[in-house]
Formats: sequence, structure tokens, C-alpha cells
Amino acid sequence: MRYSQSLIPTLKENPAEAEIASHRLLLRAGYIRKLTAGIYSYLPLGLAAIRKVEQIVREEMNRAGAQELLMPMVQPADLWRETGRYEKYGPELLRFQDRHERESCLGPTHEEVITDLARREIRSYRDLPKNLYQIQTKFRDEIRPRFGLMRGREFLMKDGYSFDVDDTRAGETYQLMFDAYKRIFTRCGLDFRPVEADSGSIGGSFSHEFMVLADTGEDTLVICSNCDYAANSEKAAVVPPVTDNSPLLEMEKVETPGKRKVPAVCEFMAIEPSELVKTMVYKADGEPVAILVRGDREVQGVKLKNLLGVADVEMADDKEVYDATGVPTGYLGPVGIPIKLLVDQEVAAMRNFVVGANEKNYHMKNVNMGRDFEAAAVADLRQISPDDPCPSCGSALGLKEGIEVGHVFKLGTGYSEAMNAVFQDQDGKDKPMVMGCYGIGISRIVAAAIEQNHDENGMIFPMPLAPLQVILLNLGLNDEQITETAESLYNDLQDKGIEVLLDDRDERPGFKFKDADLLGIPLRITVGKRLSKDGIVELRHRSNGATEELAPEQIVSRISELIEEAMSNKTIS
Repeated sequence: MRYSQSLIPTLKENPAEAEIASHRLLLRAGYIRKLTAGIYSYLPLGLAAIRKVEQIVREEMNRAGAQELLMPMVQPADLWRETGRYEKYGPELLRFQDRHERESCLGPTHEEVITDLARREIRSYRDLPKNLYQIQTKFRDEIRPRFGLMRGREFLMKDGYSFDVDDTRAGETYQLMFDAYKRIFTRCGLDFRPVEADSGSIGGSFSHEFMVLADTGEDTLVICSNCDYAANSEKAAVVPPVTDNSPLLEMEKVETPGKRKVPAVCEFMAIEPSELVKTMVYKADGEPVAILVRGDREVQGVKLKNLLGVADVEMADDKEVYDATGVPTGYLGPVGIPIKLLVDQEVAAMRNFVVGANEKNYHMKNVNMGRDFEAAAVADLRQISPDDPCPSCGSALGLKEGIEVGHVFKLGTGYSEAMNAVFQDQDGKDKPMVMGCYGIGISRIVAAAIEQNHDENGMIFPMPLAPLQVILLNLGLNDEQITETAESLYNDLQDKGIEVLLDDRDERPGFKFKDADLLGIPLRITVGKRLSKDGIVELRHRSNGATEELAPEQIVSRISELIEEAMSNKTIS
């Protein structure tokens, strides 16, 4: 393609709305343009990069035995009501009525639709297994869409679904998809880790997320320094502590005037934060619930949500705390608290700790669970920390940031039982199909690749995902020799099936160099004054800035060699 005929509207300045590198660079390089909040148009280069991801995904899914189909984006509400998700999914599900007042939603995912299809078309154990996938636009009405393609409202996703006769076969399919995902992200040239994850609104017995490691990741990953254990912090289990068997001391009320925050209370009472227990009030589907955690810990909201089996939890504000308890924030404690009380397992193992006295300007010391208060439940409710041991081997843990690009779920029979998706086994008995679910964020992969691969000058695409493999700069439009050589190379590269962008614009060399770096195309050929002077053209590697000086007749074979090497998952040096 020729630059002069292409829609590549690059920007000199960073867009004010862009907060992270991928968002900023995709806009600056003319890959995407914003239509409205969280919704983007993919311009030619942006779409080309997305198509590269799709090709890799299709190849590996097909290789694993999955079949591609395409389901409607508009889904009837009645299907979602069968599983109970129409009410539980939350405001991210965009609901609407058509002219006949029939309720529908825009699909954020397709478990109900695929299960409905399966119950209509699969009758016997002879029809199983089935493994189906699609690549399609999804819509989730995010309250705060941000970071461009990283968290938009409309996005491209590969979602796959499997149906098996029993749990053992479903586990085999799960492993098949797990392995396929590892191949996909390896072929994409990404530095990634599969981690244990919470199943969230999708449900199921267990799941794994595939995380691209990046400083701008929205998720925190817990990774063992010694074994293979890796988990999202939402899922990471805290090892139960050893119970303190110290003698119980007499509870005592202490005046703490104006001391509401943990540091202030600890300083006033000459204790460590680990000796204080704070009482946090959350709203669980709108109902207040109190949680006890150590003073230097934080509540893990997903663990709390899963324990309570609710759709949403959020911290209560000061007014909501007072309305629920009659106590101002900062002085709340478990002794006599009038709302449901949950206790983190670490607190349950403590003795003689400090808590709020449920009275303004007062705290209690030497408080003990069992003697002074009871809990509705004791569970692992806190955020794991780097000081915690690995739950698998006991070694030290490390925390890293990651971007979720894929998620595989072992769903079990939750959807098939709710929607009566059954098959007849060998004995003629009806049994629910055992399901799996497998998602990949197609557009998000492009953004994640940029987060891992960029510098101050622009994007640095891995060869497998680059919208084009080569950019060819003509730096002498009015020079017959330079132009003839550039045109000849352009034609020869195209004849070899190499994807090349010829920059034939009437612009200054510096302008062309800056745009070439911004676009992130892996290889740059420069045809300029060195051609007439020394008979050479320059080949530059975007990844590391290395340059090669070659005769024009050497260029095509060298480019072919580098592309073959890169597409074989070897590093271009």
C-alpha cells in the first residue's frame, strides 16, 4: 500500500484523553478514532493488527478441534432469565425493548445463546463432544470506560464453548483449550502468565486467566518465587495463620479523643497496626455487612462477594455506616454491633486486640472473638500481601501487574441444568451437558502488545501482530535513481507476499522517520542519498534500532529471512 493513498492520520501531540501508552499511541498513529465514550472505529492499520490476532486465534482453535460459528449480538431477555443472570449481571448488561415491547440485551457474552442452541440440536451422547467458538463484537456498558481498547464498552472477543458427557471429558477439553491458549499468546509474541482466577459473573468451578505482564496492568498477580503457583490477587488464597493461645486479658474501654484512623489510634495507644482490628462496613447487594480485618490489611472485595453469594459489594460511606450502626466511622467495633459480622481468618486467630468501642472517641482493648463477640462466618477475606507465604509450597511470593487477555472456565452443569440442556446417555437417561467457556480479548491483545512493546518514539509491534511487516521510505521523490529503486523494491517485496507500506509522500525525511517509528512497523527500509553515493540502502530494526547497510538486490532476501525467523518465534537481532 502507498502512504499517499492511505488513511493513516497521525497526530503530533498526545491526545489529552489518553492515560496509558497503548491508548495514546493508537490514537497518535491513526490506528483508531473515538466515536463516543468507550467506542472506537478501527482505521485500516488498527484493523490490520486485529486481523493478525484473529488469524492466529482461528488457526489454533481449529487446530484444537473447535468449530467456528457466529451468533447474534442481540439476545432475548427470556434466555437470561432462565439462568437468573438478567437480574444478577448488573448495569453492564445493556437492556432494551423493541417496538413490540420485547425485552432484549446486547450480548456481553453468549453462554445462554450457545446453551439454547445446544439443547435444540444435541440429543445423544453420540453427538458429543462439541467445541464451538465465534469472533464477534461484544458490548458491556462500563460505568467508566477508559484506556482505549483496554476497557471499552464495545470490543472484539473470541468466545468459545464446549459440551461434554461428563466431568472427566470436560476436564480434558479444558486442558486442550488451556494448551491452545498458551500457543496463541506465544505466537502473538507476548510475555504472559496463566494464573488461577475468580470465575466472576460467568460462574463455574474454577478458571484460569492469561495475563500479559505490564506495568499498566489493571490486575495484580501473585507469583511464587519457587514453584508454578500463580493467581490473580482476587483468587490468591492466604495461608491460615497459627492461632495465638495467649491468655485472655480483661476487656477494657479506653478514651481515644479524635483518634479515628489506624495510624492515629496506634500511635495514641502505643501499639502496632497488627495489634488492631478494624471494622469495615460494606454494602452487599445494598445490605450492610461488617467485616473484621487486621489494621494493616485490606478487605478483598471479590472474596467477600463470593462468600456472600451476591452480585455486588461496595464500601459504605460515612452516612451509610452511621445509618446502619448508629456509630460514626472510626469508632466502630464488633462488640454489640447490630449488623451481620464476618471475620477474616487472621483475626479469628488473634488474641487481645484493639477495636472500636461503638462509641465516639472510645476504643476497646483486650477484645477476643468467642468471649466478647460472635461471627456469622470466618473466612479468608483479605488481600494477600508479599509477606504471605505461597499457599502451594510456602516459599516467598512476588506481586506483578498484568493485563487479562484470555480466560478459560470450567463451567460444569450450571447453565445446562438451568436451561435443561440434556442428552441421552447410553442407558437412555437424560443427563445435563458438562460445559466449558473460553474467552480471548481480540482488540485488547493489540493494546496489551503495545503496553509491552513501545518506547518514547512510538509502538514496537511484534512481527506476528504488526499490521505491516515493512515500511519503505523514499527520501528522494525528485531523484530518478532513488525513486526507481524504491518502486522496484516495493514491487519485488509485494511479489514475495511481504506486507509493505511505501512512504511516497512529499515530506521531509525527519517527518517520515518520526511517523515510521510511531507506527511501530518492525522493519524500515530507507532509500536515500547513500544509494547514489555508496550504492546501499539502509535496513533498520524497530525493536532495537540496529541497522544494516545492504545493496538493493540484497534487501528482499534479507527481509524474507528476518520475517521467517520472527514468525518462527525467534528473536530478530
